[in-house]
Amino acid sequence: MRNGADPYDPGYGRVRRARGNKRGRFDGEETFAKRDRHRPRLRAHDSNDATDGLPEGDRWSTWDQSTPTERGPLPHPDWLVTELAAVDTELGILKTGKEADVYLLRRGVPETDRSSLLAAKRYRDASHRMFHRDSGYLEGRRTRESRVNQAAASRSSFGREAIAGQWAHAEFAALSRLYALGVPVPYPVQITGTEVLLEFIGDDDGTAAPRLAETRPGRDELASLWDQLTEALVTLAQDGLAHGDLSPYNLLVRQGWLVMIDLPQVVDVIANPNGSQFLDRDARNVGAWFAARGHPDADADRLASLLREEARLT
Repeated sequence: MRNGADPYDPGYGRVRRARGNKRGRFDGEETFAKRDRHRPRLRAHDSNDATDGLPEGDRWSTWDQSTPTERGPLPHPDWLVTELAAVDTELGILKTGKEADVYLLRRGVPETDRSSLLAAKRYRDASHRMFHRDSGYLEGRRTRESRVNQAAASRSSFGREAIAGQWAHAEFAALSRLYALGVPVPYPVQITGTEVLLEFIGDDDGTAAPRLAETRPGRDELASLWDQLTEALVTLAQDGLAHGDLSPYNLLVRQGWLVMIDLPQVVDVIANPNGSQFLDRDARNVGAWFAARGHPDADADRLASLLREEARLT
């Protein structure tokens, strides 16, 4: 059920603190206290009056700060709040990561019932990002500016900043492309700078859908999830893509439906010289999980062969 009260997400758990700019956290998550001072908070996004007249921890909606190409595919879902009178309220942190942190926001129009939960994925600034595996994924990616390409290749200070921007925009572009193809991913709401706003996958109390790795599906559900996953991966391969880092930890399950998340490293398997290896690794990682739970059709080698064939690499 996708509406103002029904969120979708890249987060994993339940927010403990419910409002303001106080940092909530999920059950079982580490606090990362030493890095906490570097986490990007709800902020004005270069506008001096973005929080004018609002309680601490709130901001006016940033919808008008994104261009049409920086917003999700048309038509926009009915649940999406696009009114400029809307307010973003930060509810807590959903997930911490090496490259980005994910926060839970409620975007709503005051004194109305128009609201929805969003996941705000904020990539770290150049001083504190740790893009530890970027070189392999970035092969085949190019910008139109040769200066940016050269800086990215040299990993200069400007280059690291350029790479960070590439990750945020690559994820938004990948989500937009896959959503339009019908792949089960969160709807990409908008991007402003290095903050990507996404559809939240979970319940209206802020409880996020569990990761596949956390589930214990019965035989019938296991078979259904495998079929959904195979169909999604085939769709990617037919479009010349691989997730690039697929595992049971970046697949969510909500009411029997699979949702794929964490997509900044999506690989163009045609342009990337190691494209077939990324397809094989994705198939191996998820195939092993399903096979370990006794699904008879979970053959990683057969899945990898199918994906290479669909991507026209064989």
